Amino acid sequence: MVFKKIDINQLFFLLIVVFLQNKMKKYFYLIQLQFLGFRFHGWQRQVDVKTVQGHVEKTLKFVLGKHKAKILGAGRTDARVSANNFPVELFIYEEINNFEQFLLDFNMNLPNDIKALSIKEVDEKFNVINDSKVKEYLYFFSFGSKNHPFAAPILTCFYQELDLELMRKGAALFKGLHWFKHYCTKPTEFAMYNREILVSEIVENNIYSANFFPEKTYVYRIKSKGFLRNQVRLIMGTLFRLGQGEISLEFIKKSLIEHNIDRPLPFVAPASGLILNDVTYENS
Repeated sequence: MVFKKIDINQLFFLLIVVFLQNKMKKYFYLIQLQFLGFRFHGWQRQVDVKTVQGHVEKTLKFVLGKHKAKILGAGRTDARVSANNFPVELFIYEEINNFEQFLLDFNMNLPNDIKALSIKEVDEKFNVINDSKVKEYLYFFSFGSKNHPFAAPILTCFYQELDLELMRKGAALFKGLHWFKHYCTKPTEFAMYNREILVSEIVENNIYSANFFPEKTYVYRIKSKGFLRNQVRLIMGTLFRLGQGEISLEFIKKSLIEHNIDRPLPFVAPASGLILNDVTYENS
């Protein structure tokens, strides 16, 4: 074995660099983002497709210049899913002294379908993913006649007539602690399928409006500390099938008990009606 001769001065220099890097103070910030997900393949950076994270990182690199920064989002979102309040943790070795100016520069350079709402400093113990939090999703929909195309980014249209009162009863069945393996795509043996739903209801939409929306629109609202992959869209798809008369309330009750029925026929509701409305942390 041949050993490369090490220059003692070079080694000393490298040790100094490592020491200084370890001594540099790291700053932690929490940024709240809004984005319209219709043209993106979700939050998480992927190769050769447009993602929200990719645009945010590119913009931060331009705004922060030479200062190296990393970001971590509160979770993943599916393609075309939007967010009203999406927390992102920013790690940087340079202090941001003027939050107002940072937001101004950041928003000026972000694309129009992404907006930074706020920024605040957090301590190094905060973790945007692992800290205990509650997520609220909203699914906006209408039914009957086809919607104006301009509504497509945030409003799903089910063309069939639906029994809305029956769907409301079905939505109430999901509230509480249940077994949700049937409401997860690509389930694994290691996942935690017992999840507690804090809120599950269908109400008339008085949150978003537009002159090209139909006269009546609706929103399915659901809150929990954690969701499985495609859980909300599978629940919404099941409620749609209930409203059509394809399944019964009893079917939903059985689907929430472990090994009680065969896996339901999958219907994942379209992504563009789904919005991550809010993420709140217990320590905030």
